[in-house]
Amino acid sequence: MKRVKKFIALSVAGAVLTGCTAASYNDANGRPMDVPAGEKTKQGAIYGAIAGAIIGGITSGHSNREKHIVQGAVIGAAVGGAYGYSLDRQAAKMAKALNTNVDNSPNAQANPNKNIIVSKRDNYVQITFRDKMMFATDSATPTPSAANLINRVSNILKQYPQTIVQVAGFTDNRGSYAHNLTLSKNRARTVANTIKQSGIPNRVFAKGCSYNKAVVPNTTPENMALNRRVELYLYPNSSVVIDPCK
Repeated sequence: MKRVKKFIALSVAGAVLTGCTAASYNDANGRPMDVPAGEKTKQGAIYGAIAGAIIGGITSGHSNREKHIVQGAVIGAAVGGAYGYSLDRQAAKMAKALNTNVDNSPNAQANPNKNIIVSKRDNYVQITFRDKMMFATDSATPTPSAANLINRVSNILKQYPQTIVQVAGFTDNRGSYAHNLTLSKNRARTVANTIKQSGIPNRVFAKGCSYNKAVVPNTTPENMALNRRVELYLYPNSSVVIDPCK
């Protein structure tokens, strides 16, 4: 019976957290945007407290239910708040190391004036590097400046050994899909291997996306330059890992 209660509690708590994190923020034009920096920490604490209270209430007996509800809320708030704080902190540290600011604007990647974009999404940190600053044309070997940037990222990751790192490569649509898929895979793997070889204990993996998920239509040379990029995704755990190509 106790196992059944725990299963129900975890299921209900999961539903609460899923529903809460689905809540969106809108910009001045009513378009959905990511949760502002700092709000993730507060939301994590609130949602953790709710989930913790639910678990404490359902899994305890009648005689000590109130006590367990309070204890569950306190523990849940701490865990949830730490989760949000970690994402905020990682985004801020990465941005500082890369000499930029955290930009959660939905149109940040389409800004031609930005060569590096650091964004904090709901469940992960995303870093975008423009292709022109990373590789020579049709090459998968990082330039010296790119190697320096990758080293900066690796140094911050040493402070977050639990973070899962995913590297994704993207191209424009010139040439065949197969050629671009191979090129994007090789570029992503090179960056991922460079990060891993820095000595960090983090899980690091790579994926090539060819010319899928274009930032802007491949209609001009300027737009194509925006679509050629390498993206890093920093996840707190495996349950929030996404397919970067979709």
